[in-house]
Amino acid sequence: MGKLSATLARAATRPSAVQAAVGNWSGKAIRLTDSSFWSDFLGGNSSGKIVSTNTAMQLPVVWACVRLISQTIATLPLTLYRQDGRKPMPAVEVPLYEILKHSPNADTTSVQFWEAVVASILLRGNAYVRKRHVAGRIAALYVLSPDRIAVQQQNDGSLKYTYTPRSGKVEEISRREMMHIAGFSLDGQMGLSAIQYGANTFGQAMSANDAANSMFQNGLHKTVAFKVDRVLKPEQREEFREYLKTISGAMNAGRSPVLEQGVTAEPIGVDPADAQLLESRSYSVEEVCRFFGVPPILIGHGDKQSSWPTSTEAQKDLFLTLALRPILKRIEEAIYKHLLEPPERRFFYARFNLEGLLRADSAGRASYYSTLAQNGVMTRNEIRALEDMAPMDGGDALTVQTNLTTLQNLGKDGGKQT
Repeated sequence: MGKLSATLARAATRPSAVQAAVGNWSGKAIRLTDSSFWSDFLGGNSSGKIVSTNTAMQLPVVWACVRLISQTIATLPLTLYRQDGRKPMPAVEVPLYEILKHSPNADTTSVQFWEAVVASILLRGNAYVRKRHVAGRIAALYVLSPDRIAVQQQNDGSLKYTYTPRSGKVEEISRREMMHIAGFSLDGQMGLSAIQYGANTFGQAMSANDAANSMFQNGLHKTVAFKVDRVLKPEQREEFREYLKTISGAMNAGRSPVLEQGVTAEPIGVDPADAQLLESRSYSVEEVCRFFGVPPILIGHGDKQSSWPTSTEAQKDLFLTLALRPILKRIEEAIYKHLLEPPERRFFYARFNLEGLLRADSAGRASYYSTLAQNGVMTRNEIRALEDMAPMDGGDALTVQTNLTTLQNLGKDGGKQT
């Protein structure tokens, strides 16, 4: 216990770590085997910084990446489909359709729900959703905080989930009641935490921000050392320091100090330009973006290197491919595996509608619909339904571009069509 006592003593000198741990684990019974608690309590120490979920989210680049991915996925239409012959149809008659698309539970909208799920995957590597059953059917879904879930691997390889709510009463959640969505993983079961594996990168970004803040607070001046030709008494030193506060800092820029007899001043430390402070902060932004697969230009950070590729369409495709698609697929497969019973999997599946990304692009949306309609892929009424428009007579026939005739009438005119 000697090492543990020394570790706790060192942690006590870091109020931010203690406060973060207490804030996340208030009301919980703490055990020495609670590795997730000790990870939060002690944090990841990099560049002299405590790296945890709370401190990492205070970095603008982490906030921007997590917000961008979470909100984008949460606002995409998610639909439960029934495979009816060759034509998939929305399974509006199934209760799970309403739960996934609009209301996971009585207190949460679908956007809030999927935002929390995706944020947990991005930051913690795992998202945990509790299923509530009524009469043997799923009636509600609830997102559980990863901080309050303990996962143990059984001898047969399966996972055991233990949940500790704020009341402190530990309860075990059966596999039937749990939907576990794992992010990028090395063992195929537990996702890896970006906060844990990116502690060095996030810590360096925090240090760069603190250095920049200190420079601005000091009016962008280097530290100044004052020399005196005598030994000052403690009260004299304190009086001199109080005087310096009135002439230093950004708010007092331009005010000249008055040096008494025998007092000289000279700057010390590294010049911000020599330390390449701006370049370091820019590099930290790009490093953090790599952990989340977000092109830096999409969070407002752009230069000749980070803005590649240059076209808006290429940037959108890059974001969709690197950041969104892997998470979308994980969620779709988790719904198929955990929310559908084995007999239902033959007839139902859930899909995110990526065309929702075109809602703000009228020209792109029109071109997309026109191509589908003129090549016999979608009917006019199917397109009108996507635009929340009422169906029209004769709009259920597939057409092609020749004379926009129906597929059944192709070739019936003796080849005279041009």
